[in-house]
Parts: sequence; C-alpha cells; structure tokens
Amino acid sequence: MQFTDQHNEIRRTVQQFVEKEVNPYVDEWEEAGIFPAHKVFKKAGDLGLLGINKPEKYGGMGLDYGYAMVAMEEWGLTACGSIPMAIGVQTDMATPALARFGSEELCQQFLAPAIAGDMVCSIGVSEPHAGSDVAAIKTTARKRGDDYVINGTKMWITNSTQADYIVVLANTSDDQKHQNKSLIIVPTNTPGFSHSERLNKLGMRCSDTAQLFFDDVVVPQSYRIGEEGKGFQMQMMQFQEERLAGAAMTIKGLELCISHTIEYTSQREAFGKPLIDMQYINMRLAEMQMEVEALRAMCYQACEVLVDGGDPTLLASYAKLKAGQLTRTLPSDCLQFWGGMGFMWDNPVGRAMRDMRLTSIGGGADEVMLNIIGKRMGLVAK
Repeated sequence: MQFTDQHNEIRRTVQQFVEKEVNPYVDEWEEAGIFPAHKVFKKAGDLGLLGINKPEKYGGMGLDYGYAMVAMEEWGLTACGSIPMAIGVQTDMATPALARFGSEELCQQFLAPAIAGDMVCSIGVSEPHAGSDVAAIKTTARKRGDDYVINGTKMWITNSTQADYIVVLANTSDDQKHQNKSLIIVPTNTPGFSHSERLNKLGMRCSDTAQLFFDDVVVPQSYRIGEEGKGFQMQMMQFQEERLAGAAMTIKGLELCISHTIEYTSQREAFGKPLIDMQYINMRLAEMQMEVEALRAMCYQACEVLVDGGDPTLLASYAKLKAGQLTRTLPSDCLQFWGGMGFMWDNPVGRAMRDMRLTSIGGGADEVMLNIIGKRMGLVAK
C-alpha cells in the first residue's frame, strides 16, 4: 500500500485519541466491566473516525477502505481489546451493508447518527446454536401488513446493552437457507426487545456483551436493508470487512506484547545477566516481529484487492487465520518470558492474551477460514 499524508494524518489522529481519551481510563473500565460507549463514540465521531470510508452525504469522509484499515491498525494501540472491537462493530460489522444497500431514509435515520457517534449500533447474527454456521440461524421475521414481527434470540452480541439499534439477520421466508434471510434494523427501544445481563467473559472485559431476545418485536418492513432474501449474501460481504478489521486491529497489540516484553527482559536479570541477552529469548522475539510483519503484509494485500474492486475473500481469510494463530501463540510466548510476573492479573501481556484469544473464534473461527481456503484450493467440495 502507498500511504499519503492523509493516511498518516488519520494514523496520528487515532494515536492521539487513544492516548488521551481511552488509555488513561482503560483500567477503570475493565474493573467496571463496561466502558461509556456513547461518550467515547461521540468523541470519535466528532473527529470523523467512525465514517472514514462511508459516504460524505451521511457525514463520512468518503475515502476508500485503505484509510479505514490504517485507523483500525492504530486502534490496536489501546491498552485492551474491548474498545477496538466495539469500534470495529460500529464501523466494519453493523454498518457496511447499511451504507451499501440501505435506502436513503434508512441511511439518514440510522447510518448518519452512527457515523456522528450519536448512536451506538450492533450486529445480531450469532445464536446459541449458530455461531460460524450463519445459515443455521432460527430467528424469524414474519410479515404482518407493512411490518415484520420478529421472534428469536441472538448470542454473544457486542455493544448490545448500550446499542441504540441492532442490525438483525433473520429468516424472512421458508425458502432455502441461503435465500431466506434479510438484514433488518431493530431499535432497542422497540417493545418486545430485551437483553440479558452482561455476559461474564474470559477477556474483552469492558466490552458489553449479552444475549438478545425478540418476543413479537414489530418493526416496519421499511427497516429492512436492501432486497428481501439477500441478507445472507450481504452478511458474507460484511464478513470480509469484519475479518480484515479484526486482523488489522491485532497488529499493534501484538507489537505492544513484544515491546513490553523487550523492556521487561532488558531490566530483569537472571544468572548474572539480563534475560534479553539469552539467545533463545532475543531470537524468539525477533521471530515474533517477523510474524507480525507477515500479518501486516497480508492485511495490506487483501485491502488493496478490496479497494480495487476485487474479491478479497481468500486473502481476508488468510489474514484472519494468521491473526488467529498469532494471537493464540505470541502473547502466551511473551508471557513465558515474564516468569511469575506474567501470571499477575494486571500484566499487560496477560490481558492481551485473554482479549486476543477471541480472534480465533469471532467473525468466523479458524476452522471456517481453513475451510474457505481449502475450497479455493479445490480440496473441499463447494
């Protein structure tokens, strides 16, 4: 990728925002188990950071996805994984289909406020029995006059307890499972909508995640995004941006694990010399940095294909898989070099290890990425 002054300015803006508006409060938010999404998103929206690649007429910058990826990489400087994930849900998971296929009325009512940071949004796809197997969802939206009546449940939904609306994937007919789904916007103040208490997660502690319940929730059919029955295809398109964003947001976090570990092992002595002088440790850290650069290159290559109008599915799957593998191993290997200090709850590498473990699961598990790659190689029947 070739970076312009505008790319670099976006980098600096996100870096400064994270340094001043996020990191000083992360420990407090982690302890509370939630961060003030409306407050943080509004500040980010005021800087244009929630609509970098969204249309200008709705308040976005109208730039290509390369600029958005640069921002997502810098969000990884956050001292926890929760806020980058929450931002990514707003920008790369809940709103891409709305921006691409939504009616003018829907975009004015829901997209513009999300870009401005006046509304928090979420994406409701996964269900207790259907995570990576999106086609298996059971939530229904049945027509009644000019409305949809929605019934069902969604699980592991990020931003959900603070969201102003959820973009819900639901079955709108009894057609085949890849042709019967639609994306529908559901304001969270609609009667019949409710959510559980915040789920108690291994990591991403200050990200509010809950199970959602739809009990005869009535919304107008005009809240449907695009054509009825095309929701599965729209969601598959959204997944590519979600997976690229998810991979990109791990890059700087992984580098922070390395830099924190270099600092610690340079100061900590064992057997008469700093740990960093031990050949295995310094060589392993060098190898880790090389792996992170490989991930960055994968993300950039997939981004270039997306920006050029090509199909990034294979390259995005490579990047998502590589990110998942690295986030399982690199923080854990770094933590080993901290010895007993690595086992303390407030250790930054330990937090990264807990938070980043989700990368191999959310947005399509590693096994799903391997299946996609295998199909493109002709190893798996399509």
